[in-house]
Parts: sequence; C-alpha cells; structure tokens
Amino acid sequence: MYPAPFEYERAESVEDALSLMDEHSDSITELLAGGHSLLPTMKAGLATPDVVIDIGEIDALRGIENAEGSITVGALTPYSAVDDSETVWTETAVFADAAHHIGDVQVRNRGTVGGNIAHADPASDLPAALLAADGTVIAHGPDGERSIAADEFFEASYMTALAEDELLTRIELPKRGGHAGAYAKKPSPSSGYAIVGVAVVLETDGNTVTDARVAVNGAMDHAVRLEPVEEALSGESFTDETITTAAERATDDLDTAMVMDDLQASNEFRAQLVEVYTERALDTALDRSSVAPPAAD
Repeated sequence: MYPAPFEYERAESVEDALSLMDEHSDSITELLAGGHSLLPTMKAGLATPDVVIDIGEIDALRGIENAEGSITVGALTPYSAVDDSETVWTETAVFADAAHHIGDVQVRNRGTVGGNIAHADPASDLPAALLAADGTVIAHGPDGERSIAADEFFEASYMTALAEDELLTRIELPKRGGHAGAYAKKPSPSSGYAIVGVAVVLETDGNTVTDARVAVNGAMDHAVRLEPVEEALSGESFTDETITTAAERATDDLDTAMVMDDLQASNEFRAQLVEVYTERALDTALDRSSVAPPAAD
C-alpha cells in the first residue's frame, strides 16, 4: 500500500526540528527517525500526517556517552549500537539485552532508541527495559530541556508524557555496575514484537536482593512495573526458590480483564506468559549475577 500524500521537511538540527514543528503546528505532523514504526503505519493508512519532519540526519542525537553516574543514549542511536556496547552491557545490562532481542539485524541497524520509546507501542521491547533500569527521558521543547522519569513517561497505548511541541533527544540510564539484569521475551512469530517481554534489574548484597525493579511489555496497553514481584524479591536470598515464588506473583496487580487480548494470544494465556517470562528473566539474571554458583567442571 502507498501512504497518503504528505509534505516532507528535513531538519538539520534540534533547533531546526523544533522550528519546523512550530511552523506546522496547525497540521498533523510526525517525526521520522529510523522509520520502522512510522512508515509501516503510514502505508497501512493508520497514520496520515500532513507533514513528515525527518530528524534522521541530526548527528547530535546519535551516540552513547559514558557520563558520570549514568549512560546517555542519543535518540537516533540504533539498537545495534546499544547491543554492541560493552559499556551498556556492563552498566545497565537489561537495556542492552532488550535491544539485542529487537527484530533482526536489519531492523537493529536502522531502528532507533528514541523512536522506539517515543512511539510507545505496547509490544515494543525498550519501554519495559527503560522502566526496569530506572531511566530518564530528556525532552527538548520551546522552553528548553526537561527530564521525565520512566515511571511517569508511558501513559497508554502509543501515548507518552511528551508534549506535542517537544522532541525526545536522549535517555539517561543510571550506572549499575555489578548488578544483575536481563530481558526475556515471547516474540510474535509474524512480527517479532513482544507478545510478552519482561525486564529485570536486581541489586544484591552478598546473596540478598537489596533492590528489585521488574517491568513487562505486551501485557497491558503500556509498559508497567510488576511491583508484587519486586516486593517478593526485596530482602530475600536470590535463589531458585525465591525466583519461583516471586514469579507466581507477576499478575497480582494486573487486572486480568484489561490484559491485552488479540489474535496473538488471549488475555488468559498472556497472563500465564507474564509469569513464565518473569521467571525466565529472573533465572537469566541469577545466572549473570555474582551470587550464581560456579558452573560445574
């Protein structure tokens, strides 16, 4: 299918993009980054913008910076760069793991971190990882920059706390060296998107879990934290038994009637998958943690 006619603009800088957004504020406007979310919806007729503003050539929005206390990932950074980054794997493994699970090689080379997060598809992989990593979204608008905590960013299906005149420029991920992080996913066989995906970040003191953040994609209309799992883990020894007990609580706070129900999976089956993939993510985190027993010879 072909998209409906639209006007095309190319932004040379963040300021230029904001200016173009303001210039076309009376029209339906979409931003084009990697194009892996916008273009398919335009071809399917689900998005019919009057104006498309291409931000894909703004070099200032690309790259990974090892800053003091955090890892900064530019909005136009492709998934492959995150997956290939030893720094991201070391300091916030859950985010690198989620990027590794996205699509195929071609998608990971072209799709962008900022586009994924701003699009807020319920089945995308990065939103849950951003929640579990306790990340922060940096948005730039007419009044300058503002920071939005991941816990406050995702509001509903394809809806975020970004204002219409704001541009997502980067995300910041707290450094968590020595942590245990993982992402486990049941992908759709047709699209590769998550039927269910669970992100886990755990901090331990010896064998005891001192802090836990667990989030899920694909189950609800936006990525959400699984607080009963976090509560079941915090203060407990990080063992197989603890993992099983915690995973059984994965749906305690989820309204089963509101769990997504579509051709990929019924809401009852999805609820089961949430428990299964919570346990798998926790198992992987245990294997990666310093409390995991050494492999047998």
